[in-house]
Amino acid sequence: MAKYKKIIKMFLYTALILLIWRLAYHIQLPMIDRQLLSTEVSLFGFLDIFSGGALSNYSVVALGISPYITASIVIQLLQMDIIPTLKEWAEEGEVGRKKLNQLTRYLALALAFVQALTISLGIVAAYGDIFQLGVDANAFTYVYLALVMTAGTAFVLWMAEKITMHGIGNGTSMFIVAGIVAGFPYMINDLIKTYISKQDSNVGDIFIFFGILLLLIVIIVGVVFMESAVRKIPIQYANRPATAAFRGRSESNIPIKLNAASVIPVIFASTLMSLPATVINFLNPTKTTYWIGQIFNYTQPIGFVLYLVLIYLFTFFYSFLQMNPEKIAENLQKQNAYIPGIRPGAETASYISRVLFKITVVGATYLAIVASLPIVISFIFDLPASVRIGGTSLIIVVGVAIETAKQIKTEAQEKQYRGFID
Repeated sequence: MAKYKKIIKMFLYTALILLIWRLAYHIQLPMIDRQLLSTEVSLFGFLDIFSGGALSNYSVVALGISPYITASIVIQLLQMDIIPTLKEWAEEGEVGRKKLNQLTRYLALALAFVQALTISLGIVAAYGDIFQLGVDANAFTYVYLALVMTAGTAFVLWMAEKITMHGIGNGTSMFIVAGIVAGFPYMINDLIKTYISKQDSNVGDIFIFFGILLLLIVIIVGVVFMESAVRKIPIQYANRPATAAFRGRSESNIPIKLNAASVIPVIFASTLMSLPATVINFLNPTKTTYWIGQIFNYTQPIGFVLYLVLIYLFTFFYSFLQMNPEKIAENLQKQNAYIPGIRPGAETASYISRVLFKITVVGATYLAIVASLPIVISFIFDLPASVRIGGTSLIIVVGVAIETAKQIKTEAQEKQYRGFID
């Protein structure tokens, strides 16, 4: 038990930080009409998933970690031959990584301020005055609220860094998962209200309730399998003796995850679809805005097809951005390594491109199915808005759970090796 003491401390430290974050969820912003927020405001949807409902509660940590997610994606894209300085930092090792992390935090805080200001202005435009001041709100009021919400994001980022340093797993991922998991009890409660505790419930409703839970379990098992699936391309080294190559054959390979792009394509597609819809919500309804809303509403047939097309496009774009076949072929050639039966250089790059293309087709189809499940199932069963079977959140939770389990296993093995040596 003593050798797992550090792991237990890491668990407790992580739990303490998450508890502090959840307590901050109940601290609401000043000067806001609570009654209006509790009865009318419900336009956050996608953004509210990652904050655990803090956004719809208008908490001081309302934005949570979402600005950091956006900033990370932007910085990652900019360092792909777009801004040379960022590309140089990415190739500088640990020093460059620290510079990129610092830049990402600064960008996240800037985005948090803009996002907080936009949300406050948008709510007022949609629902009227939400303030309890006794006087008309002015520009200072909006800036003040935006600064408070930005400070809340800075506090969450600081806690995420502490989890990364002293807790279990990556702190940013932990806060994303915590925000998603925090919504699970509300989802189960809404399911019970819809099918079990209503006055005219019958045996069929009970079967539907347990059927939905069983379906959720089956989907989770499927997502775990798909997130763990890896295609390994075997490689050999020209300067390695035959016996050594035979012994190391299982380790000498290029692993390509089936879902190499993770949930980034779904986030991109959802964000791109939600932006026009958000703007339209604040405009006077006309025939033109109605049709635009239909096109960018993925619960409608046209919007649903566009949503799936965007997921496929972003999956291919991001997968080939993450794994550059030409660069992989070049690195193999520098290391005197080759793929058996494939010539080094251009032929190797072409072979890796073909393999990556086939894998990405499967991965994109998997992402499209999981992302569309909440829409299809909600349409079939007429589920409450809080009940999401599948979707981005499930992929994130499973992915983080797998990575955390690997980190705990690595930590435990390290303890065993130290004990053996000592």
